[in-house]
Amino acid sequence: MSTTLLTGISRTTEPRTMLRRFLAADAVVTGANGVAYAAVSGPLGRLLGVDGTLLLGLGAFLVAYGLAVGLLAARPRPPRAGVTLVVDANILWSVVSVVALALWLDPTAVGAVWTVLQALAVAGFAVLQWSALRVTATA
Repeated sequence: MSTTLLTGISRTTEPRTMLRRFLAADAVVTGANGVAYAAVSGPLGRLLGVDGTLLLGLGAFLVAYGLAVGLLAARPRPPRAGVTLVVDANILWSVVSVVALALWLDPTAVGAVWTVLQALAVAGFAVLQWSALRVTATA
């Protein structure tokens, strides 16, 4: 991904700020998703065609994960190992989401679309974070 594109998306030319903004956006989206899953797991489960207990557990995990990513984003210089772990976890989440949809879950149409969209969003965060991390290494 070009530096120009990353600069446009992040609205900064400073590589560390760029990285921190992508991490922070991930933390907010993930945390909000987790809160929604945990707070209304029953109704969301029925809408998505997924067990409410599964959503409750995923919600708790996502809130904790979002907090961890937020703490990483709050650091003036997020450590490379931490960012790499987040990128790897995001890629894993995206892959597991699609595999679960194909092999394990039996969601409603809304649930199937949601699963694919959230997998794409998480993969998008991984690409942005990895690209920004690479820019910080050259800056």
